[in-house]
Amino acid sequence: MKRSRLNLFKATSMSISVLGIIMILGTIAVFVYIGVYSIGNTINSDVGSGTAYDQLAVLKSDYNTLEGQYSGLKTNVDASGNSDVKTAYINAQLELVKAKAAIDDVDSALASGKSKEEVQKRINAAQTQLNVAKTSLSNVRGMM
Repeated sequence: MKRSRLNLFKATSMSISVLGIIMILGTIAVFVYIGVYSIGNTINSDVGSGTAYDQLAVLKSDYNTLEGQYSGLKTNVDASGNSDVKTAYINAQLELVKAKAAIDDVDSALASGKSKEEVQKRINAAQTQLNVAKTSLSNVRGMM
């Protein structure tokens, strides 16, 4: 009887030890999985924001080009003396300021780490506003 109790105790003790080791290994595996998953998400978000930074650079470049065109047109508008052209130029310049604000909004979203969807929404808004400013410039040129 004593031997069977001793064997039963050994078997139970061994089972508990094996289960403990399995639980420790399972816990370690869960932590490793969570770590790898979070690192993967960080890499994916960095890649996604890389294209957003490229789009921001294109927007800034387009804005600088457009701003130069506005500056070049200002002397012609002032020389024309036509009040309608001056009013249209001022309105067009206001659209350019709105485009700059939209581009700064994209820059702010990227700097603060907003979601890809939010950044893309702001990029689209900035692109639309930049197109409005280009159209306004074309309208002023057409009036001259």
